[in-house]
Amino acid sequence: MSPDDVLRAGVLLLAGIGSGVVGYAAGLASLVSFPVLLALGVPPLTANVTNSVALTGVTLGGVASARPELVGQRRRMLTFGGIGVVGGAAGALLLLRLPPGVFERVVPWLVAFGSVVLLLRPWLRRWHAGRLHERHPAVLAVVGAVTVYCGYFGAAAGVLLLATFGAVLPDRMARLAALRSVVVGAANTTAAVIFAVTGTVAWWAVPPLVVGAVIGSTLGPPLVRRLPETPLRVGVAVAGLALAVSLYLDRAG
Repeated sequence: MSPDDVLRAGVLLLAGIGSGVVGYAAGLASLVSFPVLLALGVPPLTANVTNSVALTGVTLGGVASARPELVGQRRRMLTFGGIGVVGGAAGALLLLRLPPGVFERVVPWLVAFGSVVLLLRPWLRRWHAGRLHERHPAVLAVVGAVTVYCGYFGAAAGVLLLATFGAVLPDRMARLAALRSVVVGAANTTAAVIFAVTGTVAWWAVPPLVVGAVIGSTLGPPLVRRLPETPLRVGVAVAGLALAVSLYLDRAG
């Protein structure tokens, strides 16, 4: 390997670690890894596909480290994870067949909406008490739509899922983050398999990103366990709003 290759691998490893930590704690993994791939000269579509493949590492590390939070959530994992598999496949196929700008125009608004929902979680839970439950058709439809988006592009899909679960489920944020990681992982992994077979993947970038993502996401669950719930929720929401503004300005520019 040349010195440039070593440097590039090091940058990708650090980006993977950052993506793992931020992805598990806040659902914003793409906020770190996707711009790094673009900065290294990877074309946008290829960067998106490569990013989806590499971020399967966030699921590997996060789920392994979050086993205590997943105890008692087997039925939820099967239900929402199954939706994630179907949604991830649909999103990946849409990405490969549709013009890139179709979903990107609404991405900033989706991210902003999810962030606001997360901010309003306590009020929303009081408002819909007795009206919605985790198997309500509306809840399943929203999860399905988010996982389609996850397979298609996925920036802040974790925020949208966390907002959905937070508005319906009474569990602590640490348990919701673990469930979110499983569902995003199901969608990402399914999309990654499709991309590996039919898409354009920059395979040279995948190993360091995956290794870094596993390392970073392993650190995520202990961090989330120790953070007070309200600051964590507000911090994720504010980060999501910042990303929404950034995505909007990128498109406007």
